[in-house]
Amino acid sequence: MATKKKVITKDDIVSKYMEEVLEKGQKPKSVYHFAKENDFTEAEFYTFFGTLEGLEKEIFRLFFENTVNLLHKNGEYQGYDMKNKMLSFYFTFFEILTANRSYVLQSLKIDRNPIKNLVQLTTLRNSFKDYVAEILTDDYRLEQERFQKFQEKAIQESSWLQLMMTIKFWMEDESPAFEKTDIFIEKSVNASFELMNVAPMNHLIDFGKFLFKEKVHSR
Repeated sequence: MATKKKVITKDDIVSKYMEEVLEKGQKPKSVYHFAKENDFTEAEFYTFFGTLEGLEKEIFRLFFENTVNLLHKNGEYQGYDMKNKMLSFYFTFFEILTANRSYVLQSLKIDRNPIKNLVQLTTLRNSFKDYVAEILTDDYRLEQERFQKFQEKAIQESSWLQLMMTIKFWMEDESPAFEKTDIFIEKSVNASFELMNVAPMNHLIDFGKFLFKEKVHSR
């Protein structure tokens, strides 16, 4: 009786891809070579991914997804304010990156062109920006509605740049248990939330409106 072939899953393909990158120190040449060397068909690959590049992006998105899933399993998380939600995200996300550190370092340095390496993070970027928008509270939102959309986009983009800076710091961190990265996270997140304090900005906008009215009435 012929042995029934194991059905390949999305997680199987992700695991095999990460293993191949680590063991060979380079990306597979093509979907054909990747599938053949790992005993599944191209058709099975295309059930889950359109390209190898799409698979690379999905790996980092899965790191993000696993982070958020873990956060939501913590009963206290929903009661946190925005800053503590962000800190929780950072510490959990970098625990997951650390568990996969060899792959992350290899994949983000594998191409001589750093821009090509960063393309892998585009899906992570979109997911993270959505997360920032989701946890943004009125404490950090301008009172004037016409400025809110611009402000939210600015917060999303600056938060993404901060995450990228933290990833770079973590990649270069040689301290035991990456304790310097923990300190970097705490100080940088605290500093960013100090800068996000909207009270002075609201006062400036009100002052600007007052000056404008005074100028109009004085004519």
